[in-house]
Amino acid sequence: MPDSFVEIAGTPTTEEMLKRIEELGSFIEESADDSEQEGHLTERLVDALHEAELFRMLLPKPYNGLEVTPVTFMRSIEAVARRDASTAWCLCQQNGCSMSAAIARPDVAALIWGDDPRGALAWGPGKATAVPVEGGYRVTCDLSFCSGMHNSTWLGAHCMVLENGEPQKDASGKTTIRTMLIPKSEIEINYIWDVIGLRATGSDGYVLKDHFVPLEHSVIRDKEEELTYRTSLYLFRQTNLYACGFSGVAIGTARSMLEAFKKLSIDKRPRLAKTVLKENMVVQHEVALAEAKLNAAWRFLNTELEDIWAAVLKTDELTVDQRMRIRLASTHGIHEAKQVADLVYDAAGASAVFHSSPFERRYRDIRTVTQQMQGRRSHYHTVGNYLLGGEPDLSSV
Repeated sequence: MPDSFVEIAGTPTTEEMLKRIEELGSFIEESADDSEQEGHLTERLVDALHEAELFRMLLPKPYNGLEVTPVTFMRSIEAVARRDASTAWCLCQQNGCSMSAAIARPDVAALIWGDDPRGALAWGPGKATAVPVEGGYRVTCDLSFCSGMHNSTWLGAHCMVLENGEPQKDASGKTTIRTMLIPKSEIEINYIWDVIGLRATGSDGYVLKDHFVPLEHSVIRDKEEELTYRTSLYLFRQTNLYACGFSGVAIGTARSMLEAFKKLSIDKRPRLAKTVLKENMVVQHEVALAEAKLNAAWRFLNTELEDIWAAVLKTDELTVDQRMRIRLASTHGIHEAKQVADLVYDAAGASAVFHSSPFERRYRDIRTVTQQMQGRRSHYHTVGNYLLGGEPDLSSV
């Protein structure tokens, strides 16, 4: 195992990552319509994202990853989302999946990522079971929401392990869940992603029946003792990085809508109105309120991630309290961004309904973001219960 807490030199800074994204920005935005039409990111766009190493932000360095900090990751995803939410969503999903390299056997991690510059893993929820057999498991699953699966090389399945037809229990009495790592070449895509927003994420699914997976191609997530590569970043759970990343998707999307509305307001005079939008006092009030909401949400999330990262570097642990803080700031960011998007869409009037406008696709996308697990308002209840002394529910933190 690599030296635990010696931070390896060469991690890109936030500014360096944002520069890479800025250089790709126009191409990402120009590719959005084609990606929507294809139902997944275009091959040319995926090539460019690989060239910029944007699928490797959370991948361990021994496997040619970048191991950026949580703050850098969130801000990078936000920057991409300003150009296209689907692209940002896929990057967030597949980067989170790549953290599995830190718990996989080193030879398996090398096979999936280290030896393949286009190696990428995707997975999604659904029913999945694994029955132990000699040398591995027989996997049966019916999965969906596998964002980015079209440009992935491997797919994952979070399986309940069954013994004699009953769920296997670990030492603490909890049901054993093993994540199976399966070459995409062994599956057939189930095309089910017919949705209103995030259309280009290609979040389709797949079905397997008694499919053999070798033991070494499986991992147990979210247990520090399972780490085969240990640095500060991998003390964070995958869901912690998903949370802040998907919040970045929402914030970046809303920011683009707000900036586009500011430009629209200069010349647009609604029918029967006596002034252009920028001179309307109600619009002025709403824009100021939107700016306050979005800036406050962004700074809350950014500051929490910076403070927690500094603490983890110092203490060598990620506490339950810190995980709750990430959940609160991330959920808050998603819902404040949604409110800003609603305000902008309403204020833009009929201009917002045209596909050619900078509002229509983004509004569909942000509304789809809030419908996903990371956008559930019930996360506020989880954190509120904890803050009031209740037994913490750690299932989503």
